[in-house]
Amino acid sequence: MNSEMSIIGTALGLYAAGVVSPGPNFALISRLAVSGAKPAAAGATLGLAMAATFYAILTMTGLALILTRIGWLARLVQIAGGCYLIYLGLRSWLSATPAAATHPTLADGGLRGFRTGFLVNMSNPKVIVFFVSLYAVAVPPQTALWIKLLILAGGFLLEIFWYGLVTALLSTAPARAVHDRFGLWAERAIGTLLAGFGIRLIADSLLTVGSAATSSTTK
Repeated sequence: MNSEMSIIGTALGLYAAGVVSPGPNFALISRLAVSGAKPAAAGATLGLAMAATFYAILTMTGLALILTRIGWLARLVQIAGGCYLIYLGLRSWLSATPAAATHPTLADGGLRGFRTGFLVNMSNPKVIVFFVSLYAVAVPPQTALWIKLLILAGGFLLEIFWYGLVTALLSTAPARAVHDRFGLWAERAIGTLLAGFGIRLIADSLLTVGSAATSSTTK
């Protein structure tokens, strides 16, 4: 029983560290929450959690490892994900007007927010790499099914709790007051972060292609 609890504790501890680290997910939820779009932020939180759980299931069944070994598919997903993040970033800039700063228009509904959150996480191939690395270290192949299911449920709840907490904190009156005052620059700053993450994904993909080409010509 001690070893089983150790597996669960280690897996969820590493998962929590990955969830709270800054990235496009945090930038997305922050923008929705601070702009007052709480239904969209809640929907996006659920979408992020569902996408992460989907990749976690693929990893535990061994399918994610296959995906990471199909180079062209991984690069295609990475480029598509980068383009989507750049699109979200540009959209933040275009909506960053004095009127939009106090009357948000991005993903006002929960369903639209869910779609945005789901696509952001699904289009980030680094999520697959995270889960492959996490479960390779923390969850041995012979781990019982009930432990794996408990880890999956725990990971889902961690996503909901963390981004729900971010939404609650950034949608408070003081946070909204700051946004109302500096909303124009806040929108642009978060948009820049989202676009920056997208450009980095695409750059990493192109560097991988270049490295592979160089490697093949030197053989």
